[in-house]
Amino acid sequence: MSHSRDTADAIHIQELELAARVGVPEEERAKPQRLTLSLTVWPIAGFHELQDELAKTVNYSGVCREIKKLVSGRTDRLIETLAEEIAVDLLRSFPIAKVRLELRKFVLADAKYVAVKITRP
Repeated sequence: MSHSRDTADAIHIQELELAARVGVPEEERAKPQRLTLSLTVWPIAGFHELQDELAKTVNYSGVCREIKKLVSGRTDRLIETLAEEIAVDLLRSFPIAKVRLELRKFVLADAKYVAVKITRP
């Protein structure tokens, strides 16, 4: 049974805590800083197909581990670049048809956060 990705079953992870080396100035990249990531993934298989078996779904614990592993091994100037790489990695590593994410950085003294949002594909 196929269904539109806009109305399909989805898994959402809210405000995953990350430590990333990201920033334009070199001193900002010198040590990891706190970011948060909220994401929604649309698995290729609908929830009605899972038969209560973990192996048939997108393991959200595995998704979190993969993201943390990817982020810990990178240094980027732009959070836009990091967001794109996270999305590409998730689509390549898990049975996901679509991913939407918001990556937040807490660097401006007079703003709660700065964020980028992307959807792939």
